[in-house]
Amino acid sequence: MKNVILDVDTGIDDALALSYAVHSPELNILGVTTTFGNISASEATRNTLQLLKVLGAEDIPVYQGVNQTFAGHEPADKATSIHGENGIGDAQLPAADKKAEDMIAHDFIISSVHKYPNDITIITTGTQGNLARAIQKDPQIVHLVKDVILMGGAVTVPGNITPYAEANIYHDPEAAQFTFQSGIPMTFVGLDVTMKTLLKRTVLDEWREKDTLLSRSLADMCDFYMDAYARNNPELNGCALHDPLTVGIAIDPSFVKTKTMSVNVKTEGAEKGQTVGIENPEGNIKVCLEVDVDRFVEHFLDWVCLSLIKN
Repeated sequence: MKNVILDVDTGIDDALALSYAVHSPELNILGVTTTFGNISASEATRNTLQLLKVLGAEDIPVYQGVNQTFAGHEPADKATSIHGENGIGDAQLPAADKKAEDMIAHDFIISSVHKYPNDITIITTGTQGNLARAIQKDPQIVHLVKDVILMGGAVTVPGNITPYAEANIYHDPEAAQFTFQSGIPMTFVGLDVTMKTLLKRTVLDEWREKDTLLSRSLADMCDFYMDAYARNNPELNGCALHDPLTVGIAIDPSFVKTKTMSVNVKTEGAEKGQTVGIENPEGNIKVCLEVDVDRFVEHFLDWVCLSLIKN
């Protein structure tokens, strides 16, 4: 099994990613760290704890991160139009029985990496603040992490929050620039590939037929998410599987094809959050440029459906 840490800002696609990861036999989830992005860090923590309860995975510890950008600013407004007031499409989950651990997120990352040197993959689906703070505090971990698989950025396609920037990078560009330049090994899962994946709305009817709390909740979340997509693209009839693809790549890297690059982030001006990739055989970042869509989506649906049946 692959030791992983999931670093999330639990909105709707993070919830799908967690549901995908929890029952995957290939992954051993050491813990979940939370950050701001879709919502605040504290709301992401609440959603994560609630979702893990519904998934029957309350034994997985949760560690909350700092609710400030790497540059020390307050986070931007929440993405309520995309993810709802509570971050999960206003779906109502039962209150969690557990609380977050006392250790702060970046300290958990540091301690875990030292406990499992060269044997941890960090999957990040929100802003890069927790990882940036961990590297800043203990630069040695750059050489001890097996891989960082991050959902964020767009190298060959336009952004989704501005014409230049993808949301996760835009909300904390200084953190992303710091991690990208640190030399830590990374697999960059941007809009270049995630926008090619699609969860179809017809799947939601199949989930509701399973009639479990999880199946109904995920269907309700995704209905909200797909409605948000439809406002910009009425013919899409679905939503992209941004965050689940990062989990899929952790399970099976052959889902994607990559090119090795150096990537820089623009941190100010109209192009704030833009990720600029330059091919570099000596670079530390593998940028995903192609994805085996059908095989990935089928795998995702198979394992999420297993979660639905179990919960």
